[in-house]
Amino acid sequence: MDPADVQSYRPISNLSVLSKLLERLVARQLLAYLNTSGLLPRLQSAYHVGHSTETAVLNVLSDILLAINAGDLSALVLLDMSAAFDTVDYTILLQRLQIFYRLSGTVLHPFLVIHRCIAPANREPWSSPAS
Repeated sequence: MDPADVQSYRPISNLSVLSKLLERLVARQLLAYLNTSGLLPRLQSAYHVGHSTETAVLNVLSDILLAINAGDLSALVLLDMSAAFDTVDYTILLQRLQIFYRLSGTVLHPFLVIHRCIAPANREPWSSPAS
């Protein structure tokens, strides 16, 4: 490899840096919209400033202790949801994003591209193709 030959060098891609920057900008705008519109559940710990898994655990512990103090029966059931996102039905997810969170158009376009849901122009992106 000749260091003086331009053909010896491959171009460096900044795509990963740009995509991360774009992802953060979109996430920041989306969270601001969801927070100002009151669309995030009050007890949701993710995506809330000052909330974490620790605050979620403390909230559950507090509820259990309050129930025990009131003489109520309390039980805790824990489910492993780690693989739940591998089975997401994107048709239903996109419909819920539109109906419950009033998201549409260009806001959903990156999501559609990532999950290969881009549809032909004659049908909505979440509709299933004709059989």
